[in-house]
Amino acid sequence: MIRRTLFFGLLFSLIFGTLAEARVYLDINAPTFTQIPIVLPKWKSIEKTPPAFAAKVYEILSNDLTLSGFFRVIDHRRLPASLQQKEGIPDQLLLQEWESAGGEILLAGEAFLDPEARSLRLKFHLFDLVERKHLAGKQYEGSLSLLRYLVHRMADETILHLTGERGVHTTRIAYTLAQEKGKEIFVADFDGADVKQITQNQSINLSPAWTPDNKRIAFTSYLKRNPDLYLIDLDGTNLLRFSSFPGLNLSPSWSSNGKKIALMMGMEGKSEIFILDTDGKNPKKLTKGHGNEASPSWSPDGQRIVFVSDRSGTPQIYVMNADGSNVKRLTFEGNYNTNPSWSPKGDRIALCGRVEGRYEIFTIAPDGSGLQRLTSGSGNNENPKWSPDGRYLAFSSTRTGGSKIFIMNANGSNQRPLTSSKGGESSPACSKRFE
Repeated sequence: MIRRTLFFGLLFSLIFGTLAEARVYLDINAPTFTQIPIVLPKWKSIEKTPPAFAAKVYEILSNDLTLSGFFRVIDHRRLPASLQQKEGIPDQLLLQEWESAGGEILLAGEAFLDPEARSLRLKFHLFDLVERKHLAGKQYEGSLSLLRYLVHRMADETILHLTGERGVHTTRIAYTLAQEKGKEIFVADFDGADVKQITQNQSINLSPAWTPDNKRIAFTSYLKRNPDLYLIDLDGTNLLRFSSFPGLNLSPSWSSNGKKIALMMGMEGKSEIFILDTDGKNPKKLTKGHGNEASPSWSPDGQRIVFVSDRSGTPQIYVMNADGSNVKRLTFEGNYNTNPSWSPKGDRIALCGRVEGRYEIFTIAPDGSGLQRLTSGSGNNENPKWSPDGRYLAFSSTRTGGSKIFIMNANGSNQRPLTSSKGGESSPACSKRFE
């Protein structure tokens, strides 16, 4: 949907600066890092653009940078009085005026809105206040309906220039939300805004997963009583029953090349891990243990699958080759470990483990070493899922009462709720970037 709109109405033009010229200001892969203080002056409204429109751009951008966890955003309202009313992109020769702002980086911009054509133009520039130099600048043009998407692109571009890796604010998160009748699938932006309901069948809909092309969502539904696997477009149309073998058809996971799907199936009275072709045909059983097997997740190279099995008596995390061979147990601490999710970077596996009666989020290396606890405190924390860059985890938590979707950085820092709902959310799944 976004790709089609972009084809007709979106233009990206590089004004100044290239990534090759930029240095990395923040090593986000370090075990610990200090947030970069970044100054956001007031945005300028060009011509007859309403100030409220520029303020909206500013609000989305500031929120994105804060949620990334990489920056300490210095809002224009917290600047010294001499700088609070300065707006727009400053002259590079006058950067010394901003030394009192208390930041290392300055991100300034301007917004133009044509209400008749319902089109917009956004321009931003990055400056290094320490070395008093220009880093980069871009201009974005598109239809008004793309406002949030364009600002997310701007935030991701800022993150790229300062960390060497593009941000993920153009991704979306699917999740389930309990209703008066059943559970439905919803989708929200990475910042929790622009929430849309995808299913409206008043059934029990579970375990959403994005197709590799970002165009559809797979999920399990009891719509026809059996827990079948379905596909649906992002606008809620074109519902297709994809896998309807008797018993469970649950927890789909696509291989990195998009040619195979691993899922949990119950064709023989107990749950096993199967793989299917992408047309839902040719099921092949991978597991052969006497226990129940669940929750498969592919390695990013497509060579291995991590999954849950209770073959040892309690649910634990195991890994096997993609053909079902060479099964190895990874977790030995605790008597209940579930919900594995393999990082897109390949270096960690997130999981849910029970500690002192509560469920917490952990990560572990693919060889079973380096178990690290990420959550602690009140409530249960479950269902971890990685962002496409491996720098964030989405998960469900009851720490504030009802179950809600939270986001945190991969090291467990910067934990925050996704939406402002009252609860009933679970099973998050992150899309790839919409570009």
